[in-house]
Amino acid sequence: VKGNVLLRKRQYSLSEDKEESIKIARSMLMGKISNCRKVIERAVRDHGIVLDVEQLKKVSGMLKEQMLAVSNGKSIEDLSGFEGSAAKAYFGVMDDLILQQKDEFYFRERSRRPPLDNFNALLSFLYTLLTYEVSSALETVGLDPYVGFLHQDRPGRPSMALDLMEELRPVFADRMAISLVNRKQITGKGFEKKESGGILMDNETRKKVIEEWQERKKEQIIHPFLKEKINFGLLPYAQALLLSRYLRGDLDAYPPFFWS
Repeated sequence: VKGNVLLRKRQYSLSEDKEESIKIARSMLMGKISNCRKVIERAVRDHGIVLDVEQLKKVSGMLKEQMLAVSNGKSIEDLSGFEGSAAKAYFGVMDDLILQQKDEFYFRERSRRPPLDNFNALLSFLYTLLTYEVSSALETVGLDPYVGFLHQDRPGRPSMALDLMEELRPVFADRMAISLVNRKQITGKGFEKKESGGILMDNETRKKVIEEWQERKKEQIIHPFLKEKINFGLLPYAQALLLSRYLRGDLDAYPPFFWS
């Protein structure tokens, strides 16, 4: 409820403008698919000797084609379709990237409410952490996390946070989930199956994940657009700030985060 009311009014106005919404959503999805490719390419670089490199390169090529399709998307429905195809290809090889503890951690398909296996439970928890980080960043720069451009507005749904999360999920959450399992920093003992079939993490595992999350945020990167060294944990704020600058008219386009 604080901050620049003129900025929020601009956000609300553009959210009702289909052309502007498509332009912003297109940029965010370009960032997401590019970063999904980077997750795969990093895995090939680091573990190529034990992976089906040809298959992963094939999927990376498919994602590149979807990026081109997104760049030419003419409607939110088009963009959602391209993003769905990219997500299917990306998640289709997620299980291949899990190299350790395969009996306890595997990935068949994305399940959310409730998560039906240990890896989905881990992903959901990390996505929840990222949602809070991005919502806080948006509020800090004066934007409303509940009014978005890609995700439809619904009561109680942080649509803008979900929009901005798209480009950050592969980098923040997906890669961290893979690392936590492959480095055996968490084990299957920390997960419990409920009567409903859903999987929950115990307190010790959640604590460990949060500790590693906080450590990850301390790492430093060179932001590809700002050309400045920042802590990884400041990425949501940096992107929210760039989005606010675009909405104010200080930038010609919203520059998504492209992981390098």
